[in-house]
Amino acid sequence: MTVAIITGSAGLIGSEASKFFAGQGMDVVGIDNDMRRVFFGDDASTTWNRQRLEKELGGKYTHCEIDIRDQEAISQLFQKYGKDISLIIHTAAQPSHDWAARDPQMDFSVNANGTLNLLEATRQHAIEAPFIFTSTNKVYGDTPNRLPLIEKETRWEIDPNHTYVGGIREDMSIDQTTHSLFGASKVAADVLVQEYGRYFDMKTACFRGGCLTGPNHSGTQLHGFLAYLMKCAATGKSYTVFGYKGKQVRDNIHSADLINIFYEFYKAPRVAEVYNAGGGRHSNCSMLEAIQMCEEITGNKMNYTYSETNRVGDHIWWISDNGRFQEHYPNWKMKYNVRQILEEIYGFNKERWAKEAA
Repeated sequence: MTVAIITGSAGLIGSEASKFFAGQGMDVVGIDNDMRRVFFGDDASTTWNRQRLEKELGGKYTHCEIDIRDQEAISQLFQKYGKDISLIIHTAAQPSHDWAARDPQMDFSVNANGTLNLLEATRQHAIEAPFIFTSTNKVYGDTPNRLPLIEKETRWEIDPNHTYVGGIREDMSIDQTTHSLFGASKVAADVLVQEYGRYFDMKTACFRGGCLTGPNHSGTQLHGFLAYLMKCAATGKSYTVFGYKGKQVRDNIHSADLINIFYEFYKAPRVAEVYNAGGGRHSNCSMLEAIQMCEEITGNKMNYTYSETNRVGDHIWWISDNGRFQEHYPNWKMKYNVRQILEEIYGFNKERWAKEAA
């Protein structure tokens, strides 16, 4: 038996990973206790996605409703599967800036302590297995906002002569910056993953994502930018744009493109690696550009308001440079751009959203 343990298995990246690695012949053990519902309310519940996984994957998927903060439960689970574990993908998290400020202790315990529990269980029971961690570009804090940015008609853009014109690399400092409390808890987890790799010679990787997206996302106002934007466009629900004139730029990577990154690392793992992983120059948009695309795809006028106040630590412009990963894994290629992602989100969810709105 070859086992992949996937945390946050009913979420966007976790469910995509579960389907993919089950398709590779692995037995997937999913850990997910629907904390997204606790964080963001009933509309954000991942129960529908877990049920879909159980139906589609059948005996290839075993669901465990465990809280990753429960050290004993995590240790027992890893001990149960032991050397059969060939991969750990850790996607479970509290993912919102705003929510973290409401309850910093829970945010840190989920993001940092939960990651520590998983790393230690891996070290004790499956030390040879690659450990893949979905980190975040928020580990860089608001340092990107100090880049030389130029205001254009629909977006902010970087000075074309700057070294990061192709995207931000991993050499950007994570110090002397405002991270948000969410960013700080993810920094702690990120550094732990690196340290377990270096100190114990474990095959770990931190993938610092931009906006991770796709049709399986249970998007909400506080997390899930493209999915929630499209949901609002499709249903007429009001959306709020926070600051920067709506010209803030995000790169967006489809969950399937990210899982293919994970697969390349799994096939040839390295020790204590750190990679930026986003849509890059291939797949990015500003808020205004995303709203226009949503309107074109749905045929609906977007119902949105503008707030002058930006979120604390929020980026004005973020585009990832995926060059380091592509140098190490030249077989990986990105498939989706923003327009394709939005069209897929709409096509996959429009009937379910219509029923919810009825």
